[in-house]
Amino acid sequence: MASSQPTIFVLFGATGDLAKRMVLPAFYQLAQHGLMPDSWMLVGNGRGDLAHEDFQTRVRAALEEFGGEPVDEALWSDFSTHLRFAGGGFDADDPASMLGVLKEAHEVLGKDAQYIHYLAIPPVAFESITKGLAAHQLLDGARVVYEKPYGSSPESFKELDALVLSVMKEEQVYRIDHFLGKEATQNLHVLRFANRMTHEIWNHEHVEQVQIDVPETLDVADRAAFYDATGALRDMVVTHLFQVAAEVAMEPPIDFSAENLQDARESVLSAFRPLAPEDVVLGQAAGYRDLPEVAKDSTTDTYAAVRLWVDTDRWRGVPFLLRSGKYLASSGQRVTLLIKKPHGPLKNIPGAGTVLSFNMQGSGAIAQSAVLKNPGAGMDLVEQNIRLGLDDVVGGDPLPPYVSLIHDVTIGDRSLFTTSTGLGHAWNAVATIVDNPPTPLPYQPGSHGPAAGSSLPGPHGWFLDAETTS
Repeated sequence: MASSQPTIFVLFGATGDLAKRMVLPAFYQLAQHGLMPDSWMLVGNGRGDLAHEDFQTRVRAALEEFGGEPVDEALWSDFSTHLRFAGGGFDADDPASMLGVLKEAHEVLGKDAQYIHYLAIPPVAFESITKGLAAHQLLDGARVVYEKPYGSSPESFKELDALVLSVMKEEQVYRIDHFLGKEATQNLHVLRFANRMTHEIWNHEHVEQVQIDVPETLDVADRAAFYDATGALRDMVVTHLFQVAAEVAMEPPIDFSAENLQDARESVLSAFRPLAPEDVVLGQAAGYRDLPEVAKDSTTDTYAAVRLWVDTDRWRGVPFLLRSGKYLASSGQRVTLLIKKPHGPLKNIPGAGTVLSFNMQGSGAIAQSAVLKNPGAGMDLVEQNIRLGLDDVVGGDPLPPYVSLIHDVTIGDRSLFTTSTGLGHAWNAVATIVDNPPTPLPYQPGSHGPAAGSSLPGPHGWFLDAETTS
């Protein structure tokens, strides 16, 4: 459904890389799906000074490069009329051209138009933009979207959050984590709660381990300065992977309202046992320190694998294995549940037995490996994979995660956004490691990472690695 509330979107960082690759195409795709508000305007903000027409040209170029399909000329003809630009920067002391452009937007949409501010900017600029929005009275009834990382340590998270919550209410804040907007992540809920067979095995009695694995072949050359100040553990594990782990491990919410879904997620995040040094493997790819923006003595991790324990009755004793890194042998985004082998008359069950997996890439897919009798004489057993691509579902219309989440902002649905309390619990779980990280182990680009990380899951290893080498 589309919002009927007239809306002024203010996109900070509108000429930056994130906006070009993800956010601007998402707004266009919302229009394609008929999900933009009934009346709206998008005001881009950046330090450069562009005419409205020049900004429209830049947006068109972004859609052609990253939109995934040819631009629909009829749709573009209408979409482009909603685009404006307010250049010259923005902060508490100098709103530059912003206030004038916003005044014009209200003249078109009406004085009751709501603001949705989207901060697609480096985290170091969150503070100044937040103070600027407050100083110029642009937060009354507004919703504000913060990109990650929302803090780079427990201390910086607390400082930023204290500022944010001093000028607006928690329900106005949308801390975006696009992994929560993925179709496959949302289907973790549905497969579990709508199918009794799955629901009954979703606990320590039946699950041997959970893997949440996001390896990448990509390097960091295009954002080395940012990455060297962050690293894989902070960039991926404490953000995306912890949130997905919470989706897997949560107790059934009372219902799927935003408040109850967030409460369920926060509750399980509070049960994450603080990471111990023996449960963490960090790595650094050979050659990483040779990048121009990286210090020659850098100890930043380009690889992180952790064994997480969830201290609830449902999951006590089940390891959650989380991994992400750059320069690796393969790329993937997978949640995998290894099901314990049954006790019974069959003693020669091959391989890992039953494995349930959720592919989070693209539109997503759900797969299960089952053990069957190999057709023919004898009683030989064989593993067979059954796969359902979510884009093959009849009548389905999968939305990319940014499209789904921005739409949720327009209708005021916070169920797939992280909360202050939840992020606080996540940072608590890594605090000791962030304060005293283990020395990253070297690994060769194109490998599966340090050997210690490969052995962390035990004899089955990482299932994605097994696929790559099979």
